[in-house]
Amino acid sequence: MSKARPRLIATDLDGTLLRNDKSVSDRTVAALAAAEEAGIEVFFVTGRPARWMDVVSAHVHGHGLAICSNGAAVVDLHAGRKIIDVRSLERETALDVVETLRMESPSTAFAMEFADGIRHEPDYPPLHLDAALDIGPAEKLLHEDVAGLGAPLLKLLALHPELTPDGFLALARAAVGHRATITRSSPTALLEVSGLGVSKASTLALCCAERGISADEVVAFGDMPNDIEMLTWAGTSYAMGNAHPDVVAAASGRTVANQEDGVAAVIEGILADY
Repeated sequence: MSKARPRLIATDLDGTLLRNDKSVSDRTVAALAAAEEAGIEVFFVTGRPARWMDVVSAHVHGHGLAICSNGAAVVDLHAGRKIIDVRSLERETALDVVETLRMESPSTAFAMEFADGIRHEPDYPPLHLDAALDIGPAEKLLHEDVAGLGAPLLKLLALHPELTPDGFLALARAAVGHRATITRSSPTALLEVSGLGVSKASTLALCCAERGISADEVVAFGDMPNDIEMLTWAGTSYAMGNAHPDVVAAASGRTVANQEDGVAAVIEGILADY
């Protein structure tokens, strides 16, 4: 029996769909459009916040949705990057993570990705894409005068200046992995902390369930540890040629690097088979 055509393609952006200069190649644009034309939905599933989605907004067809902030937000790109669903990190949990990591790994600097923008500590490097809404100690930035009235916290960022990326990840998971989901997507020792159980995979599973799409009908692409759960969940998955070794081990297949349009190459092959 021939394998059924997939119903949904889920792809990471940086290091996966995007080239190193953060552009979407003409070949990839054509492949995404062809998939949608063939009735295969495309979901962008990224660690990026909603406000950094302009690079692909024009290439979302049909549903117009993207999964951002490692699963903490579902965003409507057709409605000006409006966040339509949030799976937040409790501020109390974030504060506990901050206090624990400070004890376990001194020199860690923290930033908080809220639904309305980013705030960070003085030692956290400024982001080149946008300015912080506020700068100060994590305790101040996480404080709410009235509980529940502040902007939802999507994820906590923890940056260490000396530890190796994988070493910092292992340390943090051992220390606070029972309280939150901890992953990474940067080549530096930058960790991304989400609510417990919140990941690209779990939010993608919810979006697929709403559409009656099973994991076996999903093809996923990724390159970094924050993609591993998604690649494991999907019925078919591809690690990029430039992927982290743990991602290669988790995926069911491998394609060429992002610079060589690895996602487009697989989509072209899928469409050629039917």
